[in-house]
Amino acid sequence: MKKYRKYMPFRFVFNILLILLEIVSVMALVVLVTIHSRYMLIAEAVTQLAVAIVIIAGRDNPDYKVPWLFFVLIIPVVGFMCYFMFYSRKLSADQRRKLRAWIEQNDVLTDSADACRLVSDSERAYSQATLLKNLSQTHIYTDTYVRYFSLGEHVFPALLDDLNRAEQFVFVESFIIQEGKFWNSVLQILRQKVAQGVEVRVMYDDIGCMRTLPGNYFKTLNKMGIKCVTFSRLRAQANNKFNNRNHRKIIIIDGKIAYTGGFNLADEYINERVRFGHWKDVGIRLEGNAVNEFTRLYLADFGLNSSRGENIGSYYKQSPQVSPGGYVVPFGDGPKPLYERQVAKVALINLLGQAKHHVYMTSPYLIVDNELEQAIENAALRGVDVRLITPHIPDKKAVFSMTRSYYPRLVEAGVKIYEYTPGFIHAKMYSADGDTAIVGTINLDYRSLVHHFENGVWMYRVPAIADMERDFCETQSKSMIVDARMMKEHLPGKFARALLKIIAPLL
Repeated sequence: MKKYRKYMPFRFVFNILLILLEIVSVMALVVLVTIHSRYMLIAEAVTQLAVAIVIIAGRDNPDYKVPWLFFVLIIPVVGFMCYFMFYSRKLSADQRRKLRAWIEQNDVLTDSADACRLVSDSERAYSQATLLKNLSQTHIYTDTYVRYFSLGEHVFPALLDDLNRAEQFVFVESFIIQEGKFWNSVLQILRQKVAQGVEVRVMYDDIGCMRTLPGNYFKTLNKMGIKCVTFSRLRAQANNKFNNRNHRKIIIIDGKIAYTGGFNLADEYINERVRFGHWKDVGIRLEGNAVNEFTRLYLADFGLNSSRGENIGSYYKQSPQVSPGGYVVPFGDGPKPLYERQVAKVALINLLGQAKHHVYMTSPYLIVDNELEQAIENAALRGVDVRLITPHIPDKKAVFSMTRSYYPRLVEAGVKIYEYTPGFIHAKMYSADGDTAIVGTINLDYRSLVHHFENGVWMYRVPAIADMERDFCETQSKSMIVDARMMKEHLPGKFARALLKIIAPLL
């Protein structure tokens, strides 16, 4: 067996301890002042009530408000102190300033002709694409080929082949990078490309790689000539910034080819390393002008985490006019104010609401708010054939227990839920009626739908959708349908799941 790094570098341990010390110190100070001042009790009561009113009156989803109200009202002092430190999910003032400047300089793409073509083909599809355009500030494309990969190990050789042909630049963005066959093979090519004069950039999530890479790995890559930054570097600051992780997976080659999907750059994603049985993941390859949207997303993320400004005009590529059939809308999602609304969640609700015949979904987790749960339920109640595949072998037992807690209501409404018995399904694929689909990094859980930076690709009448639905049916044939026996739970288990559901929006 190969040995894989599974440790936490000192930098992370040190910063986490400082954050905990900061939290304890602030709360201890408040308690100390309370003991020596009778007026402090009145101030605390007024503050507790004011915070509760602000939470109730806010625009956040009720499912996010409930756990905070629970903490603020049930746990004196500690509750509202945690609220002041961790409630806000907005980007910092400096990040907002960078984003505004970047958007003003680089929003030069247009899609008026493609949009007109789509509205004449299908008003239903046009409404979905327009929703994404307005939510995510993206565009519609008709001149892009899409290739679907049903497993991570199918992505691997195609990606290496495309990387070997890179001539101008390669951009890599991943939530997790871990040394092994997958990443080492990619890195070897990247080093060769740097030697050939190709611009290479790598970006990985700092906390996502907390237990897979050395704490200063970005310095190692920079010494190789690779421009590398860590996304939202962990610092000893007690705030909610650490919760907005970058879960995106984007690889761009010369501005002409882009890869995305559920796979990270680690060996379990190509089944070179067995962790939870067979790892089922999917990916897609885009070739054409839609790649420009991913270039824009990537450079925005890179600019957020570096001191240098970005002028991306030189990275946009105009591909030859092709007619592969279908429409493609790449999009991003993330916290406010970059995205004022929950892009992926609204897109999925719209997909479910407009489906006429069937909806097929795969997700490693099922921890959703009432709005999305109701949308899935309503689609089934309208007579739509709604099917969902989740893992049978979990990667996190508590999360798996919460996932199963959503089964009874959905099954009762007519949703067919399956568990992938060979192992862990990490694929994020959502298709409807054989002509519409979304593939990307978006899970059916709060982390993806509320906290993380994510990306996806909406498609309509793209030939690859037939491959996606065929793969779904093959995956379903290897899965077991959820029945009453699997949903049965004893009283202690029900109580534990109820508690987990309360705090689920914060996880």
